[in-house]
Amino acid sequence: MKVGVIGVGHVGLVTAASMADLGHEVVGMDDDATKVATLNRGEIPFYEEELAELVTATMTSGLLRITGDAAEAVAGADVVFICVGTPAREDGSPNLSYVQAAAAAVAAHATGPVVVVEKSTVPVRTGERLRHALNLESQARGGGVHHEVVSNPEFTKEGTAVADTLRPDRIVVGADSDRAHEIMRALYQPLLDRYHCPYVATDVRTAELIKHASNAFLATKISFINAVARICEITGADVQTVADAMGHDPRIGRAFLNAGPGYGGSCFPKDVQAFIHIAAELGYDFGILRETDRTNREARQWPVTQVRRLLWNLDGKQVAVLGVAFKAGTDDIRDSVALEVIDGLRAEGAHVRLHDPVALDHVRARYPDANFCDKAEEALNGAHAVIVCTEWDEYRAITPERLAELLEYPIVVDARNIWPHAGLTGAGLTVASVGSPLVQVPGA
Repeated sequence: MKVGVIGVGHVGLVTAASMADLGHEVVGMDDDATKVATLNRGEIPFYEEELAELVTATMTSGLLRITGDAAEAVAGADVVFICVGTPAREDGSPNLSYVQAAAAAVAAHATGPVVVVEKSTVPVRTGERLRHALNLESQARGGGVHHEVVSNPEFTKEGTAVADTLRPDRIVVGADSDRAHEIMRALYQPLLDRYHCPYVATDVRTAELIKHASNAFLATKISFINAVARICEITGADVQTVADAMGHDPRIGRAFLNAGPGYGGSCFPKDVQAFIHIAAELGYDFGILRETDRTNREARQWPVTQVRRLLWNLDGKQVAVLGVAFKAGTDDIRDSVALEVIDGLRAEGAHVRLHDPVALDHVRARYPDANFCDKAEEALNGAHAVIVCTEWDEYRAITPERLAELLEYPIVVDARNIWPHAGLTGAGLTVASVGSPLVQVPGA
């Protein structure tokens, strides 16, 4: 098929390259001229595992093209994916202006009926508004073209987005006509044949709700285990053992039960707020999600609270922060807990030493007076404390004994539980790990 993708950011570029990998002829379009030029030079504007290889292969084959011209992406297309941002407004509601602009581009440049696919995360009933906007634009231009609107939410995780797209656990498609379902099923047929994953065929409204419900539930699991972690810290229990035992129950599962400094990134914070707002507009008070959000905000304060407790006075102290990306496997710093930690440290006069394998360039302008370190050990050497904010594997490789050698004060705030608690304490370190009792070296 001929496929257009409007917006080639974290979701759109993975979608475009994956569709091309399945054999479709794909044109990705973005109005960011710098991003388009970067991609056409063979460079990827952000880090995502496996993506550079996939984009290079599909562009080299000619199945993927990148342009800044909406007409080139839309004209002649059978399917157009809308993969633009839906940022949160101050009240938590999603800003859908970019979605509306994308719909206008489809109506302006389509040369025939198009299946317009919501890939962006949008509130329930957006499909109806999108269909109305398409019809209005089409009528205004004197055309009688009827476009189908489909909801096809993505369920990818940054850091594994390519694998999640090409080896999916399910494909959800919401459409209100048999024709649209036939086209979408044909689009994904190579994946359905290869992996026999479920094709969940439903209506547009249900598919839109599936996406928000999925993200909100995962965020709730994270907040739940972080609340349990507070109880463990008070009582001396171990949250990781609690989570492991819970995870053996197939009704619960172990995924997303890792206690830590809360959730961040471009999806969970925004989507939880959006779902709360959507429910309120419909007359329902989604109290569980409001508590999920409150618990998450509390969890994000945990790292600075712990280092303040252990160092007492942060003014003038050197604090190593390992990781600035919101999670491992990506350079995305949007709503990263690390930024909140760094801001909190600097507000109290601490000097920060920052390390991240891929994301440092994104924070240099924000923290011009920070010490940016090429190696993790450089950040640790002589620091009065270390806070682990991102669970990169290279940090796990640093032994507790090496930490004790490098740090000026033996203080470790392990907000990701990447090191065995017993190993840290056995090396004589004062340790604050999420969901474990504080162990302090005498005299430290």
